[in-house]
Amino acid sequence: MSAIQPSFLADDLPDGFAYRPGLISAAEEGDLVAGFARLDLKPFEFQGYLGNRRVVTFGLRYDFQAGALQQAAPIPDFLLPLRERAAGFAGLPPAALPHVLVTEYAPGAAIGWHRDRPVFGDVIGISFVSPCRFRLRRRAGARWQRAAVLLEPRSAYLLRGEARTVWEHSIPAGEALRYSVTFRSLKRPEG
Repeated sequence: MSAIQPSFLADDLPDGFAYRPGLISAAEEGDLVAGFARLDLKPFEFQGYLGNRRVVTFGLRYDFQAGALQQAAPIPDFLLPLRERAAGFAGLPPAALPHVLVTEYAPGAAIGWHRDRPVFGDVIGISFVSPCRFRLRRRAGARWQRAAVLLEPRSAYLLRGEARTVWEHSIPAGEALRYSVTFRSLKRPEG
């Protein structure tokens, strides 16, 4: 097993990236994880491929086949206080976060390099149970500029501005079970 350290693996984190350890307490984490166990999590599906993680979406969901947002089941009551906390961290009203994604990462599950769909604005993620390395990169000429942060359990991150629109992010395979809850705002119309 390899240890994940230190917390910040780069001096220059992207503009628009914010991190807050201890967004919630250990007791709140325990209650939320118990709630996740009651959810109908399904394998993540993308273009016919099933990922090694399970997900469920509430409020609005992105339909990869149609390339558009669709209505999803209402946000469960037990997630509403977490949405309030995430919104406060991002300086948004809770109603500005209509998309909620709960993800269960089995040991060995990873997410490849990507940017969230352009229909979304800010992205706020909260980590549960075990830490993970959150990697960021952007093209800098013929090379990649890279940064990474250790996401501790109960911590939150925010992707906004360049961190959201210019930089890609990924999570390498983890060694232990982990959950995350991701809240997304909608992109504001330009003009």
